[in-house]
Amino acid sequence: MASKVKSEMPHSLEAEQALLGCIILDPKIQVEVAGFLHEDDFFVSSHKLIFTAIADIINENRTVDIITLTDMLEKQGNLKNAGDVSYITGLTDILPSSANYATYLSMVKRDSMLRRLIGGATGIISECLSSQNERNSLAIAEKTVYDIANTADTSEVYKIGSVIPEVMTTLDELSKNAAKFSGLKTGYRRLDYLLNGFHGSDLMILAARPAMGKTSLAMNLVENIALSGKSCAVFSLEMSKEQLVQRMLCSLANVSMSTALQGQMQRAEWLKIYRAKEMLSNTRIFIDESSIITPEEILSKCRRLKRKYGLDFIMIDYIQLMDSRSRIKDENRQQQVSDISRNLKILAKELNVPVLALSQLSRAVESEKRRPQLSDLRESGAIEQDADIVMFIHRPDMIGKERKIGEETPQPNVAELIVAKHRNGATDTIKLFFKKECTRFVNFNEDTGEPDEKAEEPSGVKNAKPSIEKEELPPVSDNDVPPESADAFTAPAGVKSVDDEIFGG
Repeated sequence: MASKVKSEMPHSLEAEQALLGCIILDPKIQVEVAGFLHEDDFFVSSHKLIFTAIADIINENRTVDIITLTDMLEKQGNLKNAGDVSYITGLTDILPSSANYATYLSMVKRDSMLRRLIGGATGIISECLSSQNERNSLAIAEKTVYDIANTADTSEVYKIGSVIPEVMTTLDELSKNAAKFSGLKTGYRRLDYLLNGFHGSDLMILAARPAMGKTSLAMNLVENIALSGKSCAVFSLEMSKEQLVQRMLCSLANVSMSTALQGQMQRAEWLKIYRAKEMLSNTRIFIDESSIITPEEILSKCRRLKRKYGLDFIMIDYIQLMDSRSRIKDENRQQQVSDISRNLKILAKELNVPVLALSQLSRAVESEKRRPQLSDLRESGAIEQDADIVMFIHRPDMIGKERKIGEETPQPNVAELIVAKHRNGATDTIKLFFKKECTRFVNFNEDTGEPDEKAEEPSGVKNAKPSIEKEELPPVSDNDVPPESADAFTAPAGVKSVDDEIFGG
């Protein structure tokens, strides 16, 4: 049965022979064609051996012809298995010229792709027949097809002259409208100016020691981006969806978390929470609270999310809690984190979406009482290498550093957002004010030394309403205010989990 299936696998003996003949005949196309081929693209075993020898000759910077090819096959001990000298010579007699090599190449690649798909489908069937976990099987199936698709993605080399017109057009349009090609607006004025917003395919790292406000700042960014009409995916490995929504409601409403959770909110605070609920319910924020997840599973979920709802921004909290699918024997955690970091960059690039991943820092920052630096990224230097942007949160007022005589005392609740790496631009330190009671970072005016809350509102908010914090609240009746209970707060109307087909559960 197995031999019957094998004999029916897609292939063209004539196309493989003609393509090999073209390569042997014409030195001009040898390097070009070889760069698009792999030995597994050939179905006939003797053709695999012949192409391997051809590739080795090209790698040695020598010209392929009958003499060099037979000599290489003989050195490799494969001349007889490749069909001997007479068969190799006959390959060049099949066609009068190599002018039609592109057609033969296309045919060989087509059949190779079909065989890979058949092999992948067979593996998926085998996995499903023995599987006890349908979600794991689905992830394996998607990864199998994705890996096969990647083999067909052969990027081209472009002459610079063909790229310049497109770049000039971009520069011209930017000069007419500076905001036209900017990335996602973060809601933080100086950060937007420094990074020109968040851009597709960028992997961004936000790192800090515990209790410095990583999750708070990340969720503030999600809020601001979502309120401008964009779609955001949040993968929270540490906090539940209820905890995240509580934070977001209090942050957006400028209401104290402790007051809300202790059931002590007054009428005005309830109204702010209710209005924040209405605003958040109309956003496209999707939350996954899986405590164990791999980059491959995130990619799988985000593909479906992007196809159904669109996707503009991904936030992951946080890298060190993620699982790596790699199961290499004796692999340490640092190698696993390196694998996770590399796959997050692949995720950002494939989806063309900015990915913000949170990360822990080493204890050295606290023990040495200093500002964080790139070498402090915990468990892996690969994070620094893979990331396009690395940002640190530094809270001078929380470090507890002994100050010298005359040294200025750190201002309470003023945080430094240190942009330590920026692949496409400058680095800088940006001051933000942290409103701890409602877990919200706001812009900070360094001239006045005061929070600049007016500037924090994200630009482009659809159906923008007056600032919740500053507007004069109109009179309300008892029917306008939700019941003052913890249940009403922790489970606000309109906040639901995403569809099972995307995040499951």
